[in-house]
Amino acid sequence: MSDRGGRAPDRTESPASSGKTVDSIDSAGPTSVDDDGASTGRLVVVCGLPGVGKTTVAERIAAHVNGRIRRTDVIRKELFEDPEYTDAETEAVYEELLARAGDDVEAGGSVVLDATFADERFRADARETAAELAAAFDLVEVVCDEAVVERRIERRDGISDADFEIHLHFKELFDEIAPDHAVVDNSGTEAETFAQVDAAFAERAAGGEGVERAAADEGAAERARSGDASREDAAGDRDDLSAAVTDPE
Repeated sequence: MSDRGGRAPDRTESPASSGKTVDSIDSAGPTSVDDDGASTGRLVVVCGLPGVGKTTVAERIAAHVNGRIRRTDVIRKELFEDPEYTDAETEAVYEELLARAGDDVEAGGSVVLDATFADERFRADARETAAELAAAFDLVEVVCDEAVVERRIERRDGISDADFEIHLHFKELFDEIAPDHAVVDNSGTEAETFAQVDAAFAERAAGGEGVERAAADEGAAERARSGDASREDAAGDRDDLSAAVTDPE
């Protein structure tokens, strides 16, 4: 049975990406931990529909955080010689992705996860991994105009081979992402996309504060001023605990 009641797998790669076929694109320098032994690692999740250009964004973010990129596309092909994109395969792929990411951040490194993360359950697993092992966590959603995605998929050349129908299928089934995360619109030029990433990450580089965490803090402060903090925070907690069905990479 295919993932999520027939949902097609995410096997896309941005046409602007390097096309590297290794598990991780390693641009990280020496890893480190604090004097008290606490990890200084950073975990970044780059998610979004097939064909929106996640890899382009992930590579730019990796340069900002001096980190490596880990991709579900590549991990799946490492684990399964002839992938069938079943529920069990997807579970194994995300489990391996987060295990490797956990090792990276526990050692004090930064890692950027390039995957669809269409199922909220897998995003929650990433948050849990970061909460246990990392000093900072970021969730970045990549979006793109549908017409642009279609054009780019037609001329894409890389290790991913999802077509436009897969993009549309995922669009119907992608679990809604909770507020307080960064959004990068990749509909324009590469320079415009990079400018959005730079704005989101450059200001926080010195302090190492996660984009999602910073946005949440700012939102909480604003709600407190309006007297709605308790009610909205409680609603957010319920959203984080909501269950979701199996999601492919």
